[in-house]
Amino acid sequence: MKTSILLLLLVFSVIYRPVLSQNTPQVPLQSKSAENYFEQAKQVLATRVLQQADSFLNEKPVTVTAQQCARSAGGKHDFYSEADYAWPNPASVDSPYILKDGMTNPDNFTAHRHAMIRLSIIVGTLASAYRITGDEVYVSAALRHCRAWFVDTATLMQPHLLYAQAIKGRFTGWGIGIIDAIHLMEVAQGLSVMQQARAMDPQTLQQIKQWFARFLTWLTTHPYGRDEMNTVNNHATCWVMQVACYAKFTGNKKWMDFCATRYKQVLLPNQMSADGRFPQELRRTKPYGYSLFNLDAMATICQLLSTKKDNLWNYQAANGASIQKGIAFLFPYIHHKEQWPYRADVMYWSNWPVAQPALLFGAAAFHNQQWLDTWSRLDHFPQVPEVIRNLPVRNPLIWISSSGNLK
Repeated sequence: MKTSILLLLLVFSVIYRPVLSQNTPQVPLQSKSAENYFEQAKQVLATRVLQQADSFLNEKPVTVTAQQCARSAGGKHDFYSEADYAWPNPASVDSPYILKDGMTNPDNFTAHRHAMIRLSIIVGTLASAYRITGDEVYVSAALRHCRAWFVDTATLMQPHLLYAQAIKGRFTGWGIGIIDAIHLMEVAQGLSVMQQARAMDPQTLQQIKQWFARFLTWLTTHPYGRDEMNTVNNHATCWVMQVACYAKFTGNKKWMDFCATRYKQVLLPNQMSADGRFPQELRRTKPYGYSLFNLDAMATICQLLSTKKDNLWNYQAANGASIQKGIAFLFPYIHHKEQWPYRADVMYWSNWPVAQPALLFGAAAFHNQQWLDTWSRLDHFPQVPEVIRNLPVRNPLIWISSSGNLK
């Protein structure tokens, strides 16, 4: 346990090395009539993003092959993790693990997940720096990590999650573990915004896209993926969010269209009430954090898939649910958390909210300056590992266009 905690602290101290002792700068935003949300977000983030990106230029790749767990049923190149809420049964050390919802077991193996998060942070930050400066040194640095993860046969990860969120004595892996891969989204999105750079090697990019295409096939055909798609809470949302992201990156319009339809016909009406609440999340032991997480995931789906012809931001389900209502419902409790009318989360209650991407994306979609102002004042560089794990979009500059408008 001590070794695992020390390793985790080391990973995040390296990732956030240049900013650990700094507070988020309070940058004055443009006038409320301004509609260029990318520029306003850049005002808030640029200094810290560039500091962090420069610190990543010489970082070496760390993939799933760097550390293994004897309990994994997979091999050296297979991603492995253990369910967060799985604990030893006090009745017998040899009994199958039991589940305690919302209570994270610090002894479970998470090294592969943290390596993936590290990749996501590095590539997302380097891509953000490239968008800010146009300097292609950031592209070359990002490619070094992506080659290691997706191309180099000695270090790559196999494109599946057969062994994610295993539970001792119960599962060697299961569909729930697919949510671990939400951190590959900023890798795909970061590569998308850098793909026209002169420093981008076309052959390497094509090989990476082939990896994501294979992963997309696994997500949409394997029983684990189908099971995850049919869940009724944030797991289903995150399945759609991932599939949409990887389909867009690989040019798979079939699955992009499927995800847009799934959002409208299944996610919204099944998960959101007419007033914008997520009843399934509110029943959990972390109702606040899970509500924020699900809202961010739905907003990211809208950001990924909305077009002038099919604008998910403006879609309203038959029961009256819409992403605008979802943001409007949670916004007062993001702005003034002390007014939250439901129970507090059993863990990490004091660490939320942070700069939730739903506020920025929603501000651009609905021209809501109040949402943007609140987003600008929140923590954009959280350092609590559990918060980082539940914040799949940490580099919003790679997700919005230069004008913040639909393409």
